[in-house]
Amino acid sequence: MTRPNMINEEVYIIAKAAKAASRRLLVANGELRNQILLKIATELEERQDEILAANLEDQKNALPLVNNGQMAKSLFDRLKLDKIKLKTMIEGVRTVADLEDPLGKILSKTLLDDGLELQKVSCPLGVLAVIFESRPDAVTQISALAIKSGNAVILKGGREALNSNLVLVKAIKSALSHFPEIPTDSVSLVAEREQINALLSLDSYVDLVIPRGSNELVRYIQAHTRIPVLGHAEGICHIYVDKSANLEMAKEIVYDAKLQYTAACNSLETLLIHKDIAKEALEKILGKLQSAGVELRGCYLTKSLSANINIKSAGLEDWKTEYCAPILSIKIVDSLDEAIEHINTYGSGHTDSIITEDRVRAEIFLNSIDGAGVYHNASTRFADGFRYGFGAEVGISTSKLHARGPVGLDGLVSYKYKLYGSGQVVATYSGANAKSFMHKKL
Repeated sequence: MTRPNMINEEVYIIAKAAKAASRRLLVANGELRNQILLKIATELEERQDEILAANLEDQKNALPLVNNGQMAKSLFDRLKLDKIKLKTMIEGVRTVADLEDPLGKILSKTLLDDGLELQKVSCPLGVLAVIFESRPDAVTQISALAIKSGNAVILKGGREALNSNLVLVKAIKSALSHFPEIPTDSVSLVAEREQINALLSLDSYVDLVIPRGSNELVRYIQAHTRIPVLGHAEGICHIYVDKSANLEMAKEIVYDAKLQYTAACNSLETLLIHKDIAKEALEKILGKLQSAGVELRGCYLTKSLSANINIKSAGLEDWKTEYCAPILSIKIVDSLDEAIEHINTYGSGHTDSIITEDRVRAEIFLNSIDGAGVYHNASTRFADGFRYGFGAEVGISTSKLHARGPVGLDGLVSYKYKLYGSGQVVATYSGANAKSFMHKKL
């Protein structure tokens, strides 16, 4: 690791302090970590007016950027806080406190020999660096999960949410200050964009980088650090309406997946429909979407079967696009196999769903799709740590290593091996008269 230049000295100091804090969190018991989380929730409640005022300032600064096209409307939507959303954030912190302690779990025990026992035990990762755009609610989610899992965290939020993030981190640090055993450096904020590269260079201090944001952000981070990166670059989610689908159910699921929150990474982007029920399905599903203001882009067959609905032509780029907006691409497919092939070719490995009354075909779909989440008769919007019962999430991972899908507490811990002996040496188990190991699972 190369120490950053003087411009980024602040990042170096923050990372070094976070590493020291992680050592203290490593030995903090579960009860103490829960007490910290409950104090954070109380602090957020007491600072509600301050937090909302800071967020209004962020909204005021961001609105001109939206109006002149410099900021996507989806980012602005994620930026906004109100009393209801803040209450949900606070409840989320308390929910994390109620979760089972992920640390110190004995994952396995093996008796190597009499008086020589090997244990595999869960432990923290160390220091997390989480880089995200907009979404001030990510500050409380990530901080709560980090503390619960015994990790220190360095947050780098977008400048569009700077005032909100500063106030939220101030509240968290204030709560931490009531517990002298745990440094307030357990949660830190890096504010400047140019400090990202300095943070990404600190592989001696940071153990995992988690990016939450655009495809461009994630790919940039993956290309500019030697630190392991956990995240997803895109959320191109699909729903396939099979030939044996309940079309009334399909209509409601598609509507929810596309419009319940269009800016989310788990919202529907491409709808696939089996040719045998295409005309009826299009009539039932698309009318409701268009009435809600969704821009529809379809293949040639979709357009020809939907004469009474305004549908633009979809091209290759549409199958590869995460809109995060009220836009939906539609394609008619000849078979279940073609639907699977399309998703595995153009999808991002995030979340995909099949609507069908045929359980056999559903299982073929669920087993064949290469994704973190595969659903049967359900909206893709269920891909969320809170909805999965994780309390919250630090992000969605489409990686196949370490953690996949919504990443909660289990994705923020690793394990170590503890060996309890009684004077044994390896020489006893080596050579011509070597003693055999028992290797008995306990």
